[in-house]
Amino acid sequence: MGNNIENEYEVLAELLRGNDNKKFRKRFLDMHFYEQSEFYLTLKQDDRLKLYTILQPDETADMFDTIEEDLPELPEFLEEMDVEYAADMLNNMYDDNAADILEHLETPEIDRYLSRMPRADANNLRGLLHYDTQTAGGLMTTDYVSFTADQTVKAATAELKEEAKDAETINALFVVDENGDLTGVLSLRELVLNSDNKKLGNIMNQHVISINVDADQAEVAQVFRDYEFLVMPVVDHANRMVGIITVDDVIEIIDDEAQSDYSGLAGVDVDEAITESPVRAATKRLPWLITLLFLGMITATLISHFEILLSQASILAVFITLITGTAGNAGTQSLAVAVRRLAIVKEDEEFRVGKLILREIFTGVLTGVITGAVIWLVVGLWQNNFILGFVIGLAMMVAITVANLAGSLIPIIMEKLGFDPAVASGPFISTLSDLTSVLIYFNIASLFMKFFM
Repeated sequence: MGNNIENEYEVLAELLRGNDNKKFRKRFLDMHFYEQSEFYLTLKQDDRLKLYTILQPDETADMFDTIEEDLPELPEFLEEMDVEYAADMLNNMYDDNAADILEHLETPEIDRYLSRMPRADANNLRGLLHYDTQTAGGLMTTDYVSFTADQTVKAATAELKEEAKDAETINALFVVDENGDLTGVLSLRELVLNSDNKKLGNIMNQHVISINVDADQAEVAQVFRDYEFLVMPVVDHANRMVGIITVDDVIEIIDDEAQSDYSGLAGVDVDEAITESPVRAATKRLPWLITLLFLGMITATLISHFEILLSQASILAVFITLITGTAGNAGTQSLAVAVRRLAIVKEDEEFRVGKLILREIFTGVLTGVITGAVIWLVVGLWQNNFILGFVIGLAMMVAITVANLAGSLIPIIMEKLGFDPAVASGPFISTLSDLTSVLIYFNIASLFMKFFM
């Protein structure tokens, strides 16, 4: 499929540069909107300027609805369009996508486009721009269709036919009262299958799952995941319906959250790191590395403190990295689980956090016992010294348990201190695991020194 679409892009480029506008329009508009946007992003400015003369603003809007809203070139794309064309295109986009693009611009530029739109549409966009981008309000669109409970199926169907073309989705239909309060929901299937004279109030489901306009995007994603929604209504603090969120926006949230967690575990913004210069990348990474370097020196100091022990039993040095590495891996696993659980815990937080810590301790003990038993047998057979194997195994078990506890506690502490647990926790867990593992290992070895020598 990849080669086919690349060949199609080459044909389209030839038609565009050859001024064969009729054939170009036919082939271009036959493609999926995503494919259109990918082709658009391959074009240079001269070709893009020509494209604007071939496509109508509403056709360009369909393509821009699928372009990533955080693309750095978006302001440049708008600037190169005729201002009336750009305003018309933005007005034909879904409100949430248009708002995402406008957020990249300065206030005078935003006003320049909104002033050329119908007042109602411009006011909708201004309203969306007031919300934090990582809340339900920042994710929602106002392009939806709503009805009242006293409408008949026939009247609602006729209204839906009129307004559906401007709605982002009609999979779920929402019912509001005269004040705009959300009172019910029904599916398109239910509307079609009921007789024309039935009132919506008699067929709607009054148990509506909605989300507050100020809810964090992680909470939005969790509700979608729990209820397997395709669309969800957004309400204000008075339960008035103000918009809807669709599943395509939630997929982007999940991707962003996963990227944020991965970036935090690495101590690097992995998305920016792909495109930024080596100097800028090094500038961002050095503070973490230098901080961890000094923390690592504490571990080195600890090892030097047990220099006499190592001189008496040099075999102990062989297993230092084995224990620190395994404990570090266990701590990272526990950290990942803790960060994820903290992101979704909203109710009974203290109970769930306590349960998480206990769970990780028990997990650490269980994995530690099994791992310790394995290494006891391996070292015992390898060195023909099962007491030494027992020392290594016991140290491994305790180090893993402590690392699991640290991995679950660090994100909680970071969150209490007001830091993002994903970003602040990752860089420290491995170094902390090294520190505690060395301390545990040599203290246990000191206790059993006379037995295994």
